[in-house]
Amino acid sequence: MTPIYAADFGILPDRDVTKELTALMAHLKTIDGEKTVILEKGTYFIDSAKCEEPMLTITNTVGDDEFSDGETPHRSRVPLYMNGLNDLTFDGGGSLFLIDGKVTNIALENCKNITLKNLEIRHKHPDMHEFRVVGKRLFSVDFAFDRDTLYEFDGGKGYFYGKDYRYGIDKGARTAGWIGLIREKTPDKIQRVQHPLFASLGMEDLGNGRIRVRYPNTSRFKIGDRFYFYDVRRQFAGIFVNRSENVTLQNIAQRFNYSLALVAQDTENLTAENLDFAPEEGSARKIASAADFIQLCMCRGKMTVRNCRFDGAGDDLLNVHGIHFKITKQDGNDLTVRFMHPQSHGFNPLRVGDTLAYINPETLLEEGQAEILSSELLNEYEICLTVRGTVGAKVGHVIEDVSACPSLDFIGNTSTRIITRGLLITTRGKVTITDNHFVSTTMSGILLSDDAKSWYESGMCRDVTVQNNVFDYCGGTPILIKPENSRYAGAVHRNIAIIGNTFRKYGGVAISTEATDGIRVRDNHFAGEVIKTRDCENVTVE
Repeated sequence: MTPIYAADFGILPDRDVTKELTALMAHLKTIDGEKTVILEKGTYFIDSAKCEEPMLTITNTVGDDEFSDGETPHRSRVPLYMNGLNDLTFDGGGSLFLIDGKVTNIALENCKNITLKNLEIRHKHPDMHEFRVVGKRLFSVDFAFDRDTLYEFDGGKGYFYGKDYRYGIDKGARTAGWIGLIREKTPDKIQRVQHPLFASLGMEDLGNGRIRVRYPNTSRFKIGDRFYFYDVRRQFAGIFVNRSENVTLQNIAQRFNYSLALVAQDTENLTAENLDFAPEEGSARKIASAADFIQLCMCRGKMTVRNCRFDGAGDDLLNVHGIHFKITKQDGNDLTVRFMHPQSHGFNPLRVGDTLAYINPETLLEEGQAEILSSELLNEYEICLTVRGTVGAKVGHVIEDVSACPSLDFIGNTSTRIITRGLLITTRGKVTITDNHFVSTTMSGILLSDDAKSWYESGMCRDVTVQNNVFDYCGGTPILIKPENSRYAGAVHRNIAIIGNTFRKYGGVAISTEATDGIRVRDNHFAGEVIKTRDCENVTVE
């Protein structure tokens, strides 16, 4: 093991180290064997304008038509970019990276045997803004901004600003439906609502981070309401792991990121433990991620998320899924398949030797299998495959890469203020969800999905155990098993065990399931109605 002291490369606390980090990453490629980078504990400053700018195609992020004029699609600023590195431990020593500007915090591509640990990441003046109701009259409301928010008035109009952004406070006021709202009496619950400036008639600056907004009616506001406005384009990520193997993330805190907090894409074996994805202690903000906390797409092997804290997400807590590629052309054993969702494209996770399944998009059932003999990305949306086996292949149907269906252990985690679902599970691998505490989700705590017509996120579940978890509050059905098949021709999901859980507050039923074979419900504690089934077989409730 070769120790490498970051200080020897000019990476010292209390200074800007952006360019020095880039130089260190380049140097690490010249060192063979196991190596450990060691940082002195302290605060390190990072400037987005000095970052490396690789092209990153990140699943479930900004679509090509969402980029602004002058922006290059997929170009991302990254302060800590690891590409082609092996056998590396990066030990932050409990340090803080303070980033000024919009970036993807960390990116790993084509890496093997990497451990990142003991690091906290914060953003200076992030593009996440809290409107807190501090005063209310019949026709006006006074809002206070969080202390990290910078704003100014120009020509009677208010603007938010920070490094890499400036726009009107009323941006999206007529159309935005993704704004987060936390009521003072229910601080653990967050929901999506209209923009707080919807139907406003004008605003004025009161100074000291406060504005007064006029309305024809103020009945929808309550003193203490907290509204959260942020950019939903998903242009950057927190930590991005692409086409890598054996990656471990330990003791990493991310206090804010601009879309998905952690993305593993086309990656084999990932362990995430003792992560703290939450606003820093004492922060006025209650959201730490503008989108999902964790997205696992087209991965392989074992995915483990253990003993983590997740607090305040603008979308799901965790989503593990594959991609249903649509067959658009068939010529003998040659198939052209296509990415169908605009926010996922531009990479090729379909590997030679993989087994793929032909899926009927109406029933979501498998109608044949094949082996991939060759795989070539033709453009950002199309992949050309040569396969062995075409029984079941049909233009208009979709494929699922059966070899890219990881197992998942989600163990001992705590989550709260999740604006949509807790866990979204669509993988054939063995899934174990145990000893977790879901404090609050606006929708379901766990959703077993599968679709081939909207997000095109595959696929069928074959072995899922949900055991010894606590669901304190779910705005929707706590456990929802609902494949998006439009025609029932047999069970999509199979072998689901729900054992020893506590369901404390929910509307309707605790468990709702469709098109599933083999459901065992045992030794749970329910606050209301237990289960509703449709098109299910072999359901046991004990």
